[in-house]
Amino acid sequence: MAIAHDFTLTALDGTPLPLSRWAGQPLLLVNVASRCGFTPQYTALEALWQRYRERGLVVIGFPCNQFRGQEPGDAAQIQQFCRLDYGVSFPLSAKIQVNGPQADPLWQWLKDQRRGVLGTRSIKWNFSKFLIGRDGAVVSRHGPATTPQALEARIQALLG
Repeated sequence: MAIAHDFTLTALDGTPLPLSRWAGQPLLLVNVASRCGFTPQYTALEALWQRYRERGLVVIGFPCNQFRGQEPGDAAQIQQFCRLDYGVSFPLSAKIQVNGPQADPLWQWLKDQRRGVLGTRSIKWNFSKFLIGRDGAVVSRHGPATTPQALEARIQALLG
């Protein structure tokens, strides 16, 4: 059976980024977009990253343009927006799809591991979140309305 650390993503700069790099560390994986009503969550995601990265938490953003074209930029534009407007320093992947036949394999796996509300598989909107334990298993799935701050107690529990 696969675990999150078995997957390799492509970083925003185009380089391979194996999640095995963070084996034994909890992960917070979030599909993100720059023109979404939930975009201000970047601030809280960065705060979690700053607060807990020394204890092992890894936050990774996955830009996605599948929801009303809310991530239209190319890699350079996404990087600039995230750094300048929100001070994002956590890792970002290359732009991906989270639903449909071209969905990223990691996100296909995530959706198989934890279904959404009423057992739905698909991601409904930007800023959906998956919390992964140190063992690489999906601990929980959260919709966009769940703020990053609301996950803090779960993150602290995973960090021990």
